[in-house]
Amino acid sequence: MIDSEGFRPNVGIILCNNQRRLFWGRRVGQNAWQFPQGGINTDETPEQAMYRELEEEIGLQPHQVKVIGSTRNWLRYRLPERYIRKHCEPLCIGQKQIWFLLKANCREDAFCFDKTDSPEFEEWRWVKYWQPVREVIYFKRGVYTRALEELAPLLYPEGAPVRAHSNYLRQNRR
Repeated sequence: MIDSEGFRPNVGIILCNNQRRLFWGRRVGQNAWQFPQGGINTDETPEQAMYRELEEEIGLQPHQVKVIGSTRNWLRYRLPERYIRKHCEPLCIGQKQIWFLLKANCREDAFCFDKTDSPEFEEWRWVKYWQPVREVIYFKRGVYTRALEELAPLLYPEGAPVRAHSNYLRQNRR
């Protein structure tokens, strides 16, 4: 499902543990790390899609997590020209996402990546709050930053950790 502007509706999942570290998954067969995410089917709400994606990608059930919050509005990113599939109709130029912040209420051995025939992740680790902004593929950095900024007060009511500013984003922009 692509909207009239060319954006595919999607959910993003930021899963944290008791130490407020974030789940960071490496995609199968790639050196690409990201948060779990996935498309919203036409018959689903964003929350329903989030729970489906959570089970498909990490193997967790609703009772194994607590929803801390979500972004208020859609956060969008555009795909770089080389990633746009021009032969597909309707044309998808990017994604619009609702991001959910969840807390894991289960042991790590409950995580299971082979719930589907084509797993998303093959490896994972817990990372510091701002680390994903530095490590995700360049065209998703803006949406990751906006999601983490909006959701930080829910996880850090005393104030979010200071984000190390560097020239990393400028140096690695393509």
